[in-house]
Amino acid sequence: MTSQTMETLGQFKITVWEEENFQGKRCEFLMECPSIMERGFRKIRSIKVESGPWVGFEYPEHQGQQFILEKGDYPRWEAWSGNSGYRTEHLLSFRPVKCASHPLFVGTPSWAPLCRHCVLPHRWVAYQYPGYRGYQYVLERDKQNGEFKKYSEYSTQAHTNQIQSIRRVQH
Repeated sequence: MTSQTMETLGQFKITVWEEENFQGKRCEFLMECPSIMERGFRKIRSIKVESGPWVGFEYPEHQGQQFILEKGDYPRWEAWSGNSGYRTEHLLSFRPVKCASHPLFVGTPSWAPLCRHCVLPHRWVAYQYPGYRGYQYVLERDKQNGEFKKYSEYSTQAHTNQIQSIRRVQH
């Protein structure tokens, strides 16, 4: 392992449990997990994020609805879905959210009222509705070179081009 890899590993730590309220089988991760089933789990039903922001997905291989996971405890599905209105009682894959080393450029199709050609130097999560509600989309510099010209580019599961609120991801 290189020193850069070792340094990166210390930035991200997540512990997952197979059952709600931190019960059942548990495992710690320092890097992405494309399929929790490959680790002998059926599903993830509670989470503790110790460092770094993560994004969880309802399906293996980072597919399906995205859920931002910032530092803290998530004893049940309501804690990670928040007021999204989207119900998924478990997650099957997750990965750290990467930080842009240089600015993230956001296109304007559905965002014109919010941000016209904004330069966003951090990690961001966009929401379908005002007040950080609805579907969540994690926006990272590594995706699409930071340019999102149509809604299908910010998520394979984007259900709508409607984005009405955006917030910065907390470290």
